[in-house]
Amino acid sequence: MPAEEARAEGERLQKVLARAGVASRRASEALITAGRVQVNGQVVTELGTRVRPGVDDIRVDGRPIDLRVRLRYYLLYKPPGYLSAVSDARGRRTARDLVPSRERLFPVGRLDLDSEGLLLFTNDGALTERLTHPRHEHEKEYLVLVRGYVGKAIVARMRRGIQLEEEGVSARALVRTHPRGWTWRDQPAPKGSQWVTVVLREGRKRQIRRMFEAAGIEVLRLIRVGMGPLSLGELQPGEGYWLNERQAGDLRRSVGL
Repeated sequence: MPAEEARAEGERLQKVLARAGVASRRASEALITAGRVQVNGQVVTELGTRVRPGVDDIRVDGRPIDLRVRLRYYLLYKPPGYLSAVSDARGRRTARDLVPSRERLFPVGRLDLDSEGLLLFTNDGALTERLTHPRHEHEKEYLVLVRGYVGKAIVARMRRGIQLEEEGVSARALVRTHPRGWTWRDQPAPKGSQWVTVVLREGRKRQIRRMFEAAGIEVLRLIRVGMGPLSLGELQPGEGYWLNERQAGDLRRSVGL
């Protein structure tokens, strides 16, 4: 079989890189277009390139990728005050410091410094892309403590989408207010505040805080309690656990992998 025909029957290069845990699908595409990926000694910059895993020599920055990498998944309750990052040039605390492993794992999505809750670390690039890219529309659920009272008019605005400065109108958010006396983990809303649940299908930077700010509401606490099929469950701040083989398989199947 001619080399061109064999290559045509392979897989897309960015998909192979993601499966090998190099990066998410989108980040792998950026590596390719930046000229950092080589196939059989040749730099490849075309996103449509197809390769044969196990046959072609695939390298990133000159280092061969390992398709035998064991996919790992660690579900963490990120406390406030930790960056959703692997490292920080300024020496600040990162959520990666709370993962009990030196493996090459990356956070799926972000939680800002002051926010807390569910954060998944993994080397599964394909899963990362499925959970974070807006086109897949996987829901992210947040519990928000706000100062004051969120009335029906504000709920309606958020459900329609709110103007976020130069970024345009945000995607519609599902918003549910909780009555006075409602508690989360036996924690009632302090006097003058209210618990609100917000569900998003996109994740712009500090989006929930900015949406409430645009509506004149101050966010006092923001907790991510769910992402796609994942739930924070009974985890406490700083705690986490490794998904077992069955849980990992269920997770991948739930996003179509």
